[in-house]
Amino acid sequence: MAMKANSVLRMAGPVLASWIALGAVAGDSPVSVRLSPKSIYAVNGGVFEGWGTSLCWWANRVGYSNSLAQQAADAFFGPKGLRLNIARFNIGGGDDPSHAHIRRTDSNMPGYTVWNGSSARYDWTRDANQRNVLLRAIKACGRDMIVEMFSNSPPYYMTESGCSSGGRDPKRNNLRADQYDDFAEYLAEVCRHYRRTWGVKVQSIEPFNEPFTDYWRAGSAKQEGCHFDLGVSESNMILELQKSMRKRGLGDVQIVASDETSIDTQINAFNELSGDAKAAISRIDTHTYGGSRRTELRDLALSAGKNLWMSEVDGGSTAGRDAGEMGAALWLAARINADMNGLNPSAWIIWQVIDTHISRAGMNGRKDMGMVNTRGGYWGCAVADHDNCTIIFTKKYYAFGQYTRYIRPGMVMLQTGGAAVAAYDSKGGRSVVVVCNTKGRPVEISIDLSDFRSVGAYASVIRTSNTENWKRLAQVALTGKKLNTTLADHSVTTFVIDGCKGNVSSRSSSD
Repeated sequence: MAMKANSVLRMAGPVLASWIALGAVAGDSPVSVRLSPKSIYAVNGGVFEGWGTSLCWWANRVGYSNSLAQQAADAFFGPKGLRLNIARFNIGGGDDPSHAHIRRTDSNMPGYTVWNGSSARYDWTRDANQRNVLLRAIKACGRDMIVEMFSNSPPYYMTESGCSSGGRDPKRNNLRADQYDDFAEYLAEVCRHYRRTWGVKVQSIEPFNEPFTDYWRAGSAKQEGCHFDLGVSESNMILELQKSMRKRGLGDVQIVASDETSIDTQINAFNELSGDAKAAISRIDTHTYGGSRRTELRDLALSAGKNLWMSEVDGGSTAGRDAGEMGAALWLAARINADMNGLNPSAWIIWQVIDTHISRAGMNGRKDMGMVNTRGGYWGCAVADHDNCTIIFTKKYYAFGQYTRYIRPGMVMLQTGGAAVAAYDSKGGRSVVVVCNTKGRPVEISIDLSDFRSVGAYASVIRTSNTENWKRLAQVALTGKKLNTTLADHSVTTFVIDGCKGNVSSRSSSD
């Protein structure tokens, strides 16, 4: 993730996203959504792969406790929780053991090697906390689970600065020029060990995290990070990783790139890759903390024949006037709407579901931040209470679940015109529509399914508001193939319409 100190950079994207995503939902006019099985997302043939979270850094913080680790696995990946199915696992580089500058209790990630001054040996007992959460999450999720490995920084002894939090000059490459192959070997070896020893099926690997930024400075109090220049530097890293993965029989693991912090930077980063590097990657992973050229990045991925993920975002903002605890939840819904309808990605992944911890003891001599202000903006969607060995769920958690529990992997994403996020399960004959209302008063909505051959007579309704969490409401009858109803003030509502039949196609012709 990009450092929170750069809040000005991050605010431009979320504010713009709220206006783009909510559109008529935030205005006074009735909301009109028209759905068609012949108007689907173009990326990945419209097939949705899932929702997820990074495990970095919260799993490193909670994984010492089997109870907290299991609660987290159930709450975020289990069938009664968010039902996430993507975990982005952080392969820590590991900082110089003599350094003590990373001050957060969760972000001082251990590496897997011990350096003696001339050579390194692997220590597979390291990173036990994150691994504890990962293995429980895989079990809680089941067959839909996707694991992606990613790196924030190489081990400190491979860097120019001798520090895993960045370079002395944060605008220059911090991986030493003679260490690209060694870093690739490190990443590939971790992947192989997780597959062979712990049975983790790694779907993809990402050697970067927001590489073309000036955030990553030696001695940072925040986290690991490493600058890579666009073009030659990123291309070399991708190609070296490809060699190392193939050498270990891991050619089936997708190499993806490059997790730039901004949509616009991601476009530039991909365009600057060499032809061989472009051919080596299967998917573009992007963050959406900044930039606005969503449709351009989508079209770039399509023209290059690449899949596209929104691989990280979150923020401490709110949406809706006087929205109370729903303010942060509505901001998250607005961001999901903007990213899904603009990028059309096949996956959407929040930065980390737990960003804040409550603990009198702290960890390793560091203090935790304590409970968030639930009536304001905050990062994450839950808080780990270590003193009481429990997880506290916020309205962001429940708003997120309005999407994740009902739009499932394998469904086809439908174009909506931006006012909602919708999907169609052709096998189950089910359409799902998620809409948020940031207004402090009810708003009328009309959902038109006329392009389906047939639809059911009723829609199931699930809602989160200031007084409700995933509340199942009375079914609403359709009038012919239209659903006309009212959105509650400051709410996120999911409509599930069974009995839908129609031939899926990217064309806009009638059925």
